[in-house]
Order: sequence, then structure tokens, then C-alpha cells
Amino acid sequence: MTYSFTKYRSHYGALLRLAAPVVLSQLGQVAVQFADNAMVGRLGALPLAATAFGGSVAFIFFIFGLGITFGLTPIVGALFARNEQREIAANLHNAIVLYTLLGIVITLLQLAFQPIMYRLGQPLDVVEMALPYYRYMAWGTIPVMLYAAFKQFLEGVGNTTTAMVIVVICNSLNIGMNWLFIYGNLGAPEMGAAGAGLATLLSRVLMPILMIGYFVLSHSVRPYTSLLSKTRLQWHRFAHLLRIGLPIATQTTIECSAFVLSAIMIGWFGTVAIAANQITTTLSNAAFMICIGFSSATTIRVSHAYGARHWPEMRMAANASYHIALCWNLFAAMMFILLRHELPRFFTPDEAVVQLTASLLIFSAMFQVVDCIQAISIGILRGMKDVNVTMGIAILAYLVINLPVGYLCAFTLGMGPEGIWLGFVFGLGVAAVLLNRRYRRKSKDLSKTDGPAIL
Repeated sequence: MTYSFTKYRSHYGALLRLAAPVVLSQLGQVAVQFADNAMVGRLGALPLAATAFGGSVAFIFFIFGLGITFGLTPIVGALFARNEQREIAANLHNAIVLYTLLGIVITLLQLAFQPIMYRLGQPLDVVEMALPYYRYMAWGTIPVMLYAAFKQFLEGVGNTTTAMVIVVICNSLNIGMNWLFIYGNLGAPEMGAAGAGLATLLSRVLMPILMIGYFVLSHSVRPYTSLLSKTRLQWHRFAHLLRIGLPIATQTTIECSAFVLSAIMIGWFGTVAIAANQITTTLSNAAFMICIGFSSATTIRVSHAYGARHWPEMRMAANASYHIALCWNLFAAMMFILLRHELPRFFTPDEAVVQLTASLLIFSAMFQVVDCIQAISIGILRGMKDVNVTMGIAILAYLVINLPVGYLCAFTLGMGPEGIWLGFVFGLGVAAVLLNRRYRRKSKDLSKTDGPAIL
């Protein structure tokens, strides 16, 4: 099929309007991560390694819970396309309760995991410094899960701006409190690495408070909030939310666990390697978070077309997402290569860390394109509620291919930390091919049916 910009122009515009607030929100998260690493990094390689290790372990649990909440968006999106307001309100009501309870459970699991952190092969001084930071991050899971119930609902009805505003406010507060608690400015206690964790916790507590305030005051969501009292908690709705959310959570957790387990293996090379890996991961996440913004907007657009059974519209929305995201990731790959020696200096003056980071950034650049394809494909499949297959693909790509190849290259072939990152090139490449193939097959099958979309 011949490409035509005129044909896709309206789809590019619609995607960018939805994606822009999400991308800005993601950039806000990246800004906090940059600030955490840059501010803690000024204290030395050890504190930076400690926050990297504590944050990585906490993130495995955190992303699993957050992944479950992602299931609400395609459910609400399909219902929104058919204007089923009472059903939307019922799902919101049940999601608020379910996600908050899950946040409590996940927090308890995180706290119970602390003794195991001593057995992950990291330097003892890194673990000791990481634990206070880790505990603050664990307690922040509960408010984020409550916030996510409202956020994913809003995305389902096409509102991506409110979450952006809240994230910008809370992230700005986070960075300001970093300055207070890490260094002990303006009479605050000087907490070092743990101060970054406390700042994150306080900012996360504010997020659901602001979101609830919006729901109380906003007229735009009143058609749904006015129906909340007429709905009730129902086990079958819990089950439906989990049926869509758990496969998403499993897929995201496996993917993120590959990065975390790789970080743990890199930790076997010492403190400098941990710090360099943390900086490389932060920069890679900056590129990926923007791609995730496009992926989230794709889920919204695809879920609306899916709910309305507009298959050609759905395919055009999907293709437009691939086009825009690929352009971004190609640009990011080029920047990583050209600026690989300059970017690490924003985080640390340690020359050994800078040089290793520059080497790792080359491998990060190598997988930017395939990382983009797999992220957009996942967004499309979520919009179509085709989420179960992503679990199997994640297991194959990250557990069967990524981690073993990384270990083989790093330790057996003697490539060191660079070998770990080479494993991502293979793992993400397999994921990209299989996920894109799944979308195309599913799209072809839908085009052959006149039946209603599966709810």
C-alpha cells in the first residue's frame, strides 16, 4: 500500500492531541528520575548505586500493581464508544476499591521482601544504604494505585490532560523536596539517598488528593460520578478488571524484571557498574517513556474504534502510531550515539562511571527501533483487549532469550556489563516481531467478521 501523508494527517493530529499530555506526564516522571540520580549522584557512586538497587527492586512490585490498573482503560474506552455511562461508572467504582486493596497487599509484600535483598549478590554497603530509600518507595504504592484508578478511567474517556497537570505539580514538588531532604536545606534533616525516597512518597500521597479534588469539582465527569451511588461492588466486575489487568501486569512485570535482574547481574561487577547502568537506564527510560506516551494514546484510539467496530479506523490509528513513534526512537538512538560521552556528565563527575555509561549507551541505541515497535504493538493489542498472548511473548522474549543471552555474553564470553545490554537487543527484537505479527493477524481476523466487539 502506498503511503500518503494526506491520508494519515488527521490520524497523526488525533494521536498527538491525545499523546501530548501523556508524553508530558511521562517526561515529568523522567525529570524526577533525572533529578533523583543527578542530586544523589553528587554524593558519590555509592549513594547512586544504592538508590538504583532499591528503586529497581521496588519497581518490580510497583509495576505489577500499576499494570493491573492499565486494564481499566480499554474497558472504559469500549464502553465510552457506545455511551454506556452507567457501566462506566460501575467499573470506576469497583476499580477504586480493588486497586486500593491491591496497593495495600503489594506494599506489605514489598516490606516483607527486605531480608531477601541481602541475598541478591550486591555489595553490603549498597544494600544497607538502599533499604531506607526502598521503604519509602514501598509505602508510595498505595496512593499511586488509588490515583491510577481515576487516571486510567480518564484516559478511557479520552481525557489525558488532567493527569498531566497533576503529575507536573507533584513532580515539581518532588524535585523541590529532593533539594530539602537529600542535602538538608532550609532546616530539613540531611537524609542523603533516603531523602529522595521521602520526597517521592510525599509527592505520591498528593497525587490522589488532587485527583479526588478534580472529580469532586469538575462538571465534565459529573455524568459518571453522579451514578457512582447507584452502582455497587460486584465480584464479577472485580473478575473482569483482573481478567484484563492481570495479563497486562504480568507482561509489564516480566519486561521490567528483565531490566531489574539485568541490573542485579551488573551489580556483580561492582559499584561503578551499578552507577553506570543506572544512568544508562535513566536515559533509555527517557526515550522509552515518550514512546509509552504514544502507546497509551494508541490504546485509547484503538479501544474507541474497537468498541464502535470501525476496523479501518482502528488500523489507520495503529499505523499512524507506528509512524510517529519510529521517528522519535530513531532520533533518540542518534542522540545516544552522538552524545554518549556528554550525557553521563549530567549525573556524575566520576570518570570511570562516565566511560562505562558511554559504552552502554551504544547498546541502548541499538534496540531503540525494536523497542518502539514492541511498545506500540502492545498499546494496540491492549486497545483490542487482546492481552493474554502478550504474556507468552514476554516470557519467551525476556526470560528465555534476553536474560540468558545477556548472561552468556557478559560472563561466558567476557563482555562485561556491555554483554548484559546486548541481551536486550535480542529480547526486544523478538518481542517486536511477534507482537507486531499478532496485531496484524488479529486485525485481519476482525476485518472478516461483522459481529460485535468482544467485551
